[in-house]
Amino acid sequence: MAGIGKTTFAVHAAHRLTPGFPDGQMFLPLHAHTPGQRPVDPADALASLLLAAGVDGRQIPPGLEERAAVWRDLLAGKKILLVLDDAAGHEQVRPLLPGAAGNMVLITSRRRLVALEDAAVISLGTLTPGEATTLLARMASRPELAVSTGPAREIARLCGYLPLAIGMLARQLRHHPVWTAAGLAAELAAARDRLELMHAENLSVAAAFDLSYEDLGAAQQRLFRRLGLHPGPDIGAPAAAALLGSSLATARRHLSVLYDQHLLTEPAPGRFRLHDLLREHARTLAAAEEPAGREAAADRMLDYYLQTALAAGEHLPPWPLTGEPLPAGHPPGFAPAVATRRQAIAWLAAERVNLHAVVGYAASSARPRHAALIPAAMFGFLGYSGNWDQAGELLQTGLAAARQAGDRPGQARALLLLSPLQALSGDRAAGAASSQQALELYRGLGDRAGQASALNGIGMARFLSCDFPAASACHQQALELFRDLGHRAGEREALVQLSSDQVATGNYPAAAAALRRALELSPGEIDALGGLGCVQRLTGDYAAAAATLQQVLALCRDPGPNYLEASTRIELGIVHRLTGAYPAAAACHQQALAEFRDLGVRECQAIALDELGLVQQLTGDYRAASDNHQQALALSRDVGNRYGQAAALNSLGELLSRTGASRQARGHHVRALAIAREIGAPAEEARALEGIGRSHLHDGHPGQGTGQLRQALAIYQRIGVPDARRVQETLLSYRAGDTTPVAGSRT
Repeated sequence: MAGIGKTTFAVHAAHRLTPGFPDGQMFLPLHAHTPGQRPVDPADALASLLLAAGVDGRQIPPGLEERAAVWRDLLAGKKILLVLDDAAGHEQVRPLLPGAAGNMVLITSRRRLVALEDAAVISLGTLTPGEATTLLARMASRPELAVSTGPAREIARLCGYLPLAIGMLARQLRHHPVWTAAGLAAELAAARDRLELMHAENLSVAAAFDLSYEDLGAAQQRLFRRLGLHPGPDIGAPAAAALLGSSLATARRHLSVLYDQHLLTEPAPGRFRLHDLLREHARTLAAAEEPAGREAAADRMLDYYLQTALAAGEHLPPWPLTGEPLPAGHPPGFAPAVATRRQAIAWLAAERVNLHAVVGYAASSARPRHAALIPAAMFGFLGYSGNWDQAGELLQTGLAAARQAGDRPGQARALLLLSPLQALSGDRAAGAASSQQALELYRGLGDRAGQASALNGIGMARFLSCDFPAASACHQQALELFRDLGHRAGEREALVQLSSDQVATGNYPAAAAALRRALELSPGEIDALGGLGCVQRLTGDYAAAAATLQQVLALCRDPGPNYLEASTRIELGIVHRLTGAYPAAAACHQQALAEFRDLGVRECQAIALDELGLVQQLTGDYRAASDNHQQALALSRDVGNRYGQAAALNSLGELLSRTGASRQARGHHVRALAIAREIGAPAEEARALEGIGRSHLHDGHPGQGTGQLRQALAIYQRIGVPDARRVQETLLSYRAGDTTPVAGSRT
């Protein structure tokens, strides 16, 4: 690109190569981009070369081909190095090339001279940060700036690591000794147009860019200007077609020209990027366009992103439901296909960062509809792929835009989508408050489906706070509302949520019934299937649980980390542990842990760590088990998950029982028991009672031990889990007079 240092690079290379070319070195400027000069005609260039080589001017023939023949004859058998600087194109260069082997030609050009045969291409990129600060320090005669930190690094970054820009600012620092690098960096950062500051006498970075711009045709110039309207880091041909108002083929052709002129780079196939300073130049040119045309181009671009996002989002519907459904997407004809889930995910993944930028652009340019609807359309993708931080930022932007526009349905939708992100990230109060605000808005709108969805959201926040009765009440209300409305998707969602409350409180038959009804309403839904696999595992039907969970994993084939897939791996790992397949169990938990770390879901990381520790107990790796249980306990405390705390405390108690530390084990189980009773979690309550009972038996206190075990047995029998059999066998052995201390555990 302009200003990258092509000529300097070529001249330095030529000096290094000089010893290999004893018959001479020649430098010829071809002036493709010299202000006030036309590019050198090839015939005139040959005349200059022949004169420089010592040919009498009277011996130089008049025609291009005749001069080229004389030039080739002159170089036959010689070894010269020729530098052709700033070439306009291959037509200008080809007649100047020696015909014989042994000579070397270095050509610099802003164009990619792809039509030159047998030429090795070196595309120069910008400097590294370290190289850039070294150049700045040397040209400014300020050695202290040669470190790649502080203001020097910031100046280099704001110059886009472009040698021309760095050189101009270095000269300013050199000729203004009272200026500081920190002051210049601050001025650059605050400037509305950085290019205005990058000049030296009558030279400027903007002028260098203008020479490349003037090489373009009118349509290509228009595309370059309008690329300045695009807010994202890169662009594909469909978005370029939207900006131009052209066909896809036309946009691709013009992008190819800009690429060939080094005005764009191609970091990935079909994705094009402007250098930061070229982007700023394009924005300046776009600002000078006629406003109506500029705004129409921006509207087409925003509509392309919105309509394609809506169409893609239909394959990943937002959870939770949000009252009035999103409008159907109607992508323009040049948009890529998003007719399948895989195509939708591929497009959303490729455009994720651009869509984020587009939402900000829409909000700042008073286009609230785009700012509110694009985040909602993306939510299913962002939520399931774990990009929760980005989803939250987008929804906050959309919420602000909806409030500014007085769009109450848009506000309610954004609040309801924000709610699970806040709750799952540990801020239960904010999650409940967002759903409560959405509920009030939906009541004011008379949107009963929205009210039911908001009740589901409140219920989820209550569930994550381990307030299971309140969660169940909200989910039950939502279920009844959805049923009254005949809203099958909403009914299915409420049933799945209600089943989680029922599992937590040990009502497994009710949970199984709710999940089976959810699957009747929508067969093959992975959240309902995953819940059913969990219930099958809890009630001891391990073969059915494994089959169901494998079915869920087969359906979870989206690229990247996936919340439901990782949760299913934990469940499958538990089944493997309970059936003695310890290596498979450990592998499941380790993979789930890695995915939850990628997703940033600490609550679920704690579950994976605790379950991995249980497997390690069984394989005798007690130190690793202890570390993982302790990490699980700390994470559960950090996020305020009391259920997770009770589980980790019980796991630590079981580990201590295995190593003979029964008194310490009992202390952990007692703390777990208090938490489990407080939140109403019977499975962990029974587990704690069993652990306390076994520790008493180990210490030779059969009366206390069997009493605690009988309490555990009563709970296990009430909730219908296979753990009851193990406790019964222990109690029967004591009735038969076998008082051998029991050091085992439930695992």
